[in-house]
Amino acid sequence: MPDFEFLKITHQNKVAEVSLNRPDKANALHEKMWFEVEAAFRWADETPDVRAVILRSEGSRFCSGIDFEFVHSIGQRMGSLPDGRRQEQLLATIRALQKSFTMLETCRKPVIAAIQGVCYGGGIDLVTACDIRHASADATFSVKEVDLGIVADIGTLQRLPKIVGEGRAREWALTGKVFQADEAQRAGLINEVTADAASLLELARGQAAQIAEKSPLAVRGTKQVLNYSRDHTVAEGLEHVATWNAGMLLSHDLRLAVEAAMGRKKANFPD
Repeated sequence: MPDFEFLKITHQNKVAEVSLNRPDKANALHEKMWFEVEAAFRWADETPDVRAVILRSEGSRFCSGIDFEFVHSIGQRMGSLPDGRRQEQLLATIRALQKSFTMLETCRKPVIAAIQGVCYGGGIDLVTACDIRHASADATFSVKEVDLGIVADIGTLQRLPKIVGEGRAREWALTGKVFQADEAQRAGLINEVTADAASLLELARGQAAQIAEKSPLAVRGTKQVLNYSRDHTVAEGLEHVATWNAGMLLSHDLRLAVEAAMGRKKANFPD
């Protein structure tokens, strides 16, 4: 299991937990932490006995967004470059930051976000790349970039409208308003709201354990097909899943699932 400076990783019973671990800085995202996120989810993707991942935080706040010192350091590094090269380097930096959070989306294992306290700016970028999102009642959210004079560029403006619809996404992104967990749930950003952080973690762990008992092939395939279908027409999605199942349907996992159902017992699937 990898060891990180600004993330805390645990792994048991086929479920990994990735915790943002800068509680003294409200889990603000600086450069090293940002790319540790990518490495952690690549590890989860490549580790056979990880079947589900919980993304959570240490401390009372999930993520306050990008660390301003990180923004300042980017400006310093780019400021000495001549015109043209400065823009080229900044483009490469933005793409690298995007790629890090996209790793949660492309990770073949389902990712469940457990959000407590503040979830602003880069925190929204992070959780919109997850598969399932739960929050405690004290959670607050904001697409904060417009208040900082910048356009959100790590995924919120691309993913949020597909989750909550254009109207709500545009309202949140254009106003930078702070909204509560109940509004986030009504809009569809959050699946369930729990009373507190303890019950939030209990919910996420129970759901991850439930997923981990199922066929890993079926779970990974379902996530991949959902991602593909979201970005394509219905007809294209149907063709894609038909091709997928032509290659994957008649698997060892199918036989185990059918035998277990017929025998009224639980299947034990290999990693």
